[in-house]
Amino acid sequence: MIEIKNVDKIYETKEGKFQALHDVSLTINDGDIFGIIGESGAGKSTLVRCINLLERPTAGQIVVDGVDVTGYTGSQLNTFRHDIGMIFQNFSLFQQQTVLKNVTFPLDVRGEDSKKSQERARELLAMVGLEGKEGRYPSELSGGQQQRVAIARALANNPKFLLCDEATSALDSRTTIQILDLLQDINKKMGVTLVVITHALSVVEQICNRVAVIDKGVIVEQGEVADVFSNPQSEAAQFLLQHTAVSSTITMKKEA
Repeated sequence: MIEIKNVDKIYETKEGKFQALHDVSLTINDGDIFGIIGESGAGKSTLVRCINLLERPTAGQIVVDGVDVTGYTGSQLNTFRHDIGMIFQNFSLFQQQTVLKNVTFPLDVRGEDSKKSQERARELLAMVGLEGKEGRYPSELSGGQQQRVAIARALANNPKFLLCDEATSALDSRTTIQILDLLQDINKKMGVTLVVITHALSVVEQICNRVAVIDKGVIVEQGEVADVFSNPQSEAAQFLLQHTAVSSTITMKKEA
């Protein structure tokens, strides 16, 4: 379980202080596919980077499985991050390394046995549908295939949590659906808790069970996806829904 407790994030800029997050509190249960949605600049990426401490909260706590990790540094921080994988919009692959080396990278950093690392990487590549492409380079792959490599790499350390920061924003509609299906399958088969950062309601609709709406650094609404989408209470959620087509499956899920 991830508990975000009263988190603030303030940046010092030339123009003065900028508060990216204000008193954010969320609970993400084990096994959730939890969506965090908002417009560009709402604070989504800052929030997800606070979860794995790529950004340090100015105030508040990040509590994981009952342990306050907010002050972790050094080896404690490195060990903590082994439990949290992350995938990005731009894939963030090593272009001069093969697909196999990209996936073994986290294990190589940990000093794992090379043979075991390669076996693990091959298993993961098969799982994400890239069996036989171990010797290819990222530039030889499509965008969807590159994101599959990134997903395999994020799973190399067998994490409990996977943070997805606009993971499908650079992909076309068909590929997006395929990647979301893969993430949903990973959640079911591996029990990995997913945190999905997105500006697209369709992404939340397809795979998330719970959602939080963030606006100007503040969580303005949260709950079950069916409840929030069928009866939005906040102006931000209402605006997003008014400008996005959400399918009737939301109503069907709510009635089921």
